[in-house]
Amino acid sequence: MSKLNSIGLDSSKVEELSNKLNVLLSNYSIFYQNVRGYHWNIKGQKFFELHIKFEELYNDLFLKIDEVAERILTLGHTPEHSYAAYHKNSEIKDSNQVSDGMKAMESILTSFKIIITLQRDILELANDANDEGTSALMSDYIREQEKLVWMYSSFLNK
Repeated sequence: MSKLNSIGLDSSKVEELSNKLNVLLSNYSIFYQNVRGYHWNIKGQKFFELHIKFEELYNDLFLKIDEVAERILTLGHTPEHSYAAYHKNSEIKDSNQVSDGMKAMESILTSFKIIITLQRDILELANDANDEGTSALMSDYIREQEKLVWMYSSFLNK
């Protein structure tokens, strides 16, 4: 019989899941910092519209970072918290294109593609581990972010 953690989940499956959640945490943290940079440094014709949208997005990312970290803790593991670990584990890289709103939007769409793909992988692992809490979290994130991808793509006429 498998060893169960404090919330009744298979410890070996939860370890793999927590590792993948730490990768998600790393990607969210770099994504968050990039979007804050876009918010601070945006210039040009769409300044007022994008300045507000970038702030909404980085506030949402900030909440998700906290939820993912707390989920890792709930599973009995430790969330990464250093930028060195984030840079090592993140597929999303630092963005230096912070003043051009259209390039920032393209970067956001690329980041969402990475995040959503990773969350689908985590959803599959969570389902395999019978981890309803992580499954629900990932499902909610995916649904919400797919809509944002549609909206941002429409803004860019894609």
